[in-house]
Amino acid sequence: MSRPFVLVAAVVAALILGAAMGMLISTARGDGADAPPSAESVDVGFAQDMRVHHLQAVTMAGIERDRTSDLNLRGIAFDIESTQLSQASEMSGWLTVWVQPSLPAAGAGHMAWMSEGGTHSHSNGAGGKTTGPVQRMPGMASTDELNKLRKLSGAELDTYFLQLMLRHHEGGSEMAQYAAQHASKGYVRNLAEKIVTSQTSEMNLMKSLLAQRGAKPLPLS
Repeated sequence: MSRPFVLVAAVVAALILGAAMGMLISTARGDGADAPPSAESVDVGFAQDMRVHHLQAVTMAGIERDRTSDLNLRGIAFDIESTQLSQASEMSGWLTVWVQPSLPAAGAGHMAWMSEGGTHSHSNGAGGKTTGPVQRMPGMASTDELNKLRKLSGAELDTYFLQLMLRHHEGGSEMAQYAAQHASKGYVRNLAEKIVTSQTSEMNLMKSLLAQRGAKPLPLS
C-alpha cells in the first residue's frame, strides 16, 4: 500500500471518528443539564468558530505535507492535519446534536461569545483588541498568504509554513483558553483544554524550528 494512500485513509478515518465521537459524547453526557446550549452560548460559539479555525489549519498542514521534502516537518504537518480534522469533526457532531448550524450566521462575525456582555476584550484579528465580534479571527491566514504558501517550495515553503502555523496556533489558543474556562459543558471544556495543551507544545516546537532556520515568528493578526 502506498504512503499517500495510507495518509489519505488516516485523515478520512480521523474525520469519521471525530464526528462520531462528538455526537456520542454530547448525547451520552448531560453534565448536570439535559438542555443543549443556546445559540448565543460559549459552547456553540466556540464549536462554530474553532471548527472554522481548525479547518484552515488542516488546509495549511495538507499543503506542507504534500510538498515538503523535510521528513520531520511532514510528520508534524500530518499530526496537525489529522488531529485538528478529528477535533473539527467532533465539534461538528456536537453542533448536529445541539441542532445548531456548523457556521455562524452570515454577517454575524466571530468571537462574540467571548464578549461577556461587552466587558471582556479579545483579539480583533488586526493586531488590536475589541469587546465585540470580529470579521477575521486572530491567526487566520489571508487568501494571499495561502496562495503564497501553495507556490513556495523547499526551505522557503517550510519556513513560511512554520510562521503561518505558529501564528494560527497563537490565535486559536486564545479562543480555546476562554472556552476552557467558560463553556457550560464539561466535554467542551475538556476539548478546549486539550487544544491549549497540545498547541502550546506545538508552538514551542515551531519557535525552536524557526530559530534553527534563522527566521522570526509573524506578528499575531
